[in-house]
Amino acid sequence: MSKFVDAFRHSPFQPLKEQLDAVMRCVSLVRPLFEAVRDGDFNTLEDITKDIFKTEHEADIIKDEIRQTIPKTFYLPVFRGDLLGHVKLQDDMADATEDVAFLLTVKKLMLPTAISELTMEYVDSVLNVCNLAQGLNDPLEEAVHQGFPHDMVEKVSMLVAQVERAEWESDRMQYKLSKALFALENEVSSLDIMLWFKVFGELGQLANSAESLADRVRRMLTSR
Repeated sequence: MSKFVDAFRHSPFQPLKEQLDAVMRCVSLVRPLFEAVRDGDFNTLEDITKDIFKTEHEADIIKDEIRQTIPKTFYLPVFRGDLLGHVKLQDDMADATEDVAFLLTVKKLMLPTAISELTMEYVDSVLNVCNLAQGLNDPLEEAVHQGFPHDMVEKVSMLVAQVERAEWESDRMQYKLSKALFALENEVSSLDIMLWFKVFGELGQLANSAESLADRVRRMLTSR
């Protein structure tokens, strides 16, 4: 029997929080990953990548166990489909992190000095979206436990809006960084430029998944 059966009976969000904790352990390695690339420390880069693959796998195991458990529960205060969608979006965050690590190690990439600072700012903006999305779980659980009172629903909705704003700001930074990257076409090889562009795009997917997670939280509060 899944270890999450009793957890779901107590709260549908405890297993999701355990999955998200594993996902965020994976996501938290993104900045050290980019610091290693920036510093040209490829041994550390490989070590961090292995840690990312390991934590992504741990999050996958929790995801699979949750998926097997949710259909077996008899009553949930929110729709099962929303919970399953929540699980999928959290999994997407870990997958995007793994994809970033893969792209940064598929060849020895050097981070151009001209965009180094802006790249780290973009990384931090993406991580900010993820951290804000993670902060939604406790208020959501409290709102459910209290029977969806209006003030709690409003509080969660305001937090969701913060995530959306942060993702919008991250999108703007991605656009600015991409323009700066392509301005280096006479200094950086075309292959490296395209690879960096893909890296930045995968980081954007990480932020998008975190924003979609926040939107899923809003749906849980409004589709009852």
